[in-house]
Order: sequence, then structure tokens, then C-alpha cells
Amino acid sequence: MDREQLFDEDYLYFYEDLLTDEQSDTETELIWRLLELEPGMEVLDLACGHGRIANRLAERGARVTGLDATPLFLERARADAEARGVDVDYVEGDMRELPWESRFERIVNWFTAFGYFDDDEEDRRVLHAAHRALRPGGRLLIENNNTAELLGRWQPSAVVERDGNLMIDRSRFDPVSGRATTERVIVRDGTTRRVRFSVRMFVAVELGAWLRDAGFSAVDFFDRQGEPLTVESRRMVTVARR
Repeated sequence: MDREQLFDEDYLYFYEDLLTDEQSDTETELIWRLLELEPGMEVLDLACGHGRIANRLAERGARVTGLDATPLFLERARADAEARGVDVDYVEGDMRELPWESRFERIVNWFTAFGYFDDDEEDRRVLHAAHRALRPGGRLLIENNNTAELLGRWQPSAVVERDGNLMIDRSRFDPVSGRATTERVIVRDGTTRRVRFSVRMFVAVELGAWLRDAGFSAVDFFDRQGEPLTVESRRMVTVARR
């Protein structure tokens, strides 16, 4: 999968109506509460995108570093940080090979930003890298789909329309590999392009096992309100302690 073709300006364009300021503020509040963050803490936003969470955490007084592989997203993140008057260290890099050891007190991985590599071993490397980057007692938060809930309402196709432009997804789930594979067609401003991508999906018990295998000592699961995860929860928020 070419991640530069997936995470690009079209991605920001079609998701803009979902990623509102109100939504981002609510999500930041939940992250702050579940991670028991305090001003001055060292936080890594892993796969930070265009900085909507990282910059809000910095506004609350956290000392934030953001890492992402997409230069366009980092450019947007830096511009937003400047507009907000906050200082965030934005780094272009690979989440499987983090350049830090025992640096951070908290790591955030938000909005289904985990599971995009081509096989399980590559995704597992991300968890091992996050464990190394955390200080003893540090915590990692991962937010993604709750597969137990999602499969009950699975839609093989979905269309997003904005200003006459279209993003069309055709998806299938493979229960053997645990992967959802999507063929995406973008029709925008008179041009059409296609991108194919695959996302590893988890039930809680499996992700918990992966995290413990990476060295984490305790794992808890929540919904998007910060309540204990249930089969009806649309999203799964996982907090693992180093």
C-alpha cells in the first residue's frame, strides 16, 4: 500500500466535516482524562496527522512531540501550532522505528492510526517501538474500531459526497487474517484516482495479547465516553501501561 496516496490532501478534504473543532475538543478531553495527563508531561502523538490532537494537548500544557510519515500533514500541523501559539516538535518518521528510548510519559495513537502495515509482524513492531519510547510506568493509548460491534453492521460499500465530489469505498473483511481491505475511488474536480489499502482489525482480547507480548504489564479497554468497553461500543480505546 502506498500510504502517501491514502493520507493526502483528498483525505483531509473528505474527512473535514467529521473532524470538526468540537469533535477534536471532545476527543482531546477524553485522552487527557483516560491518560491522567498533567501539564508538563512529555507526550508523543504517534501518527499525529495534521496535528488536531497534538496541538490541543499542547494548549493544555503538555510537552508534545508529533510523529507522522506524511510531509503534507506535518506542514498543516506546524501551521496550526503557529496559529494557536503553541510549541510542538513535529518529526517526519516511521512509527516502527522510533528514535527515542525511555523518553515519553504518555503516547497517543488516535483515529484508527494503527494496523496499516502489510503484515502482523510489521504492526507488532510499532507496539515494541512505543514500549521502548515510554518511560517506566508510562502509558500508551490506542483508539480504533471495535471489531465486535462493527461486523454486526458491516457495509461493503460507502459513499462520501462533498460539493459534488465523491469518495467511494468498497470493503471486505477477511476473518482469517483479521484484515479489512478497501478499494477507494476518489472523484474530485473532474479527475478520478484509485487507492487500495488494508487495515488490521482487533477484538480486545487479541490487541491485549499483542500489547502484553510487546512488554506492557496491564491493559484496559474503554469506549469513546471513557466507560468500560462493551460489544455495543462503536469505538475501542485501549490504554496499556509500561
